[in-house]
Amino acid sequence: MKVKVETTTILKPTYEPTSPPPPPSTHVPLTVFDKATYDTHVAVIYAYRPPTPPNATIKLGLQKALAEYREFAGRLGRDENRNPKLILLNDDGVKLVEASTDARLDEVMMPLLTPSPATWSLHPGLKNVEELVQVQLTRFGCGSLVVGFTAHHLVADGRSTSEFLVAWGRASRGLDVGRSPSLDRTIFAPRKPPVVEYEHRGVEYKSKIRASSSQTRSDENLKPGVYVVCSLFVSCLHFTLDFLSKLKSRCSASSTKPYTTFVSVAAHLWRTVTKARNLAGSESTRFRISVDGRTRMVNDPQIPDDYLGNLVLWAFPTSRVDDLLTQPLPYAAKLINDAVVGVDDGYFKSFVDFASHVDVEKEGLVPTADVSRSALSPDLEVHSWLRFPFYDLDFGGGCRPCVFMPSFFPTEGVVILLPSFAGDGSVDAFVPLFREDLDAFMEVCYVLD
Repeated sequence: MKVKVETTTILKPTYEPTSPPPPPSTHVPLTVFDKATYDTHVAVIYAYRPPTPPNATIKLGLQKALAEYREFAGRLGRDENRNPKLILLNDDGVKLVEASTDARLDEVMMPLLTPSPATWSLHPGLKNVEELVQVQLTRFGCGSLVVGFTAHHLVADGRSTSEFLVAWGRASRGLDVGRSPSLDRTIFAPRKPPVVEYEHRGVEYKSKIRASSSQTRSDENLKPGVYVVCSLFVSCLHFTLDFLSKLKSRCSASSTKPYTTFVSVAAHLWRTVTKARNLAGSESTRFRISVDGRTRMVNDPQIPDDYLGNLVLWAFPTSRVDDLLTQPLPYAAKLINDAVVGVDDGYFKSFVDFASHVDVEKEGLVPTADVSRSALSPDLEVHSWLRFPFYDLDFGGGCRPCVFMPSFFPTEGVVILLPSFAGDGSVDAFVPLFREDLDAFMEVCYVLD
């Protein structure tokens, strides 16, 4: 499919006449959670069938939403060592690309709208980007519209970004954006005196020297760039309600309280991916799991539901490969559940105290949230979007998405979970693996043992 770029412009916030724009010279500091997360753009793709509103309507809605979510229209400020430090609220705007293709959406739906390098033509590039948000509107020959959206992770996590997208849709429909986001990034003050109750070195931060010298099984002998991309394949799994019911029942067999859908799916994928990789039984496998702090930090500070920014840490259940594969499914589920439960209010506050008082740069520490690795094996990472309102990006005129998906992210072992677009509680999982492991994975990914 050939995509033709028609125009590239910068869109700036549009303020109501009764509300004069704020001064352009203000800024907000990055919090300890912002600095510890992924220093990269993340891209998602929406597809809409006709009728769809004109580009002018969608663009105006975006400008109105940016007036409330000014961080997305700003720029990152970095120190002399290129470390991120703050967000400039200068209203410099977001990149807007208008494009077209003669193709029909139905002709490319299955081969294209699966995360692969082909999807990169549907959103702006992610490297060396000054703007903190980018949008591409691609019109298809059949009248369908594909919206490619990218946002810098240092500005906001998935929950905050999904709420911005909902606000954009509301503004495009002529409504107000809804409740204004909570923009105060100074609320994470360390305790006096600080109380670092947990180990954070080797968890959220790692030694820069050790990080640069470490390799994984699949990183070794890999040629950079094209080889890595071409040898990676994303499996799109659909777990039906019936499958999920049986899976949760098996996972919870020895638990007094049923495990959640997320814990059950994560346990199943940890075991099946590990089995497909054909790892040595004595190896250790670690599962990196995002944990949202909005419901974990119970007081002092009290976190607003609409807080805009990053508020995520990670749980790291770990197991020997032999134990993970020979023990029954509840073993993996318990490891995951206990690790996630452990990332509680006390843990989040311990991290705030650690990151606020340790000179990370002087110690030679860097975030473990690293996008430079081409493979995670023998480890795994999961991002759950099961509770985010990504599907609610509605531009009006019956224009609700028929497809929502992440773009192709070329790192083996980074799993993304989405609620199925069927809206019946089923779950879709995007699992990127090297082709050498793909056949073995497909043999076991729907098997409950």
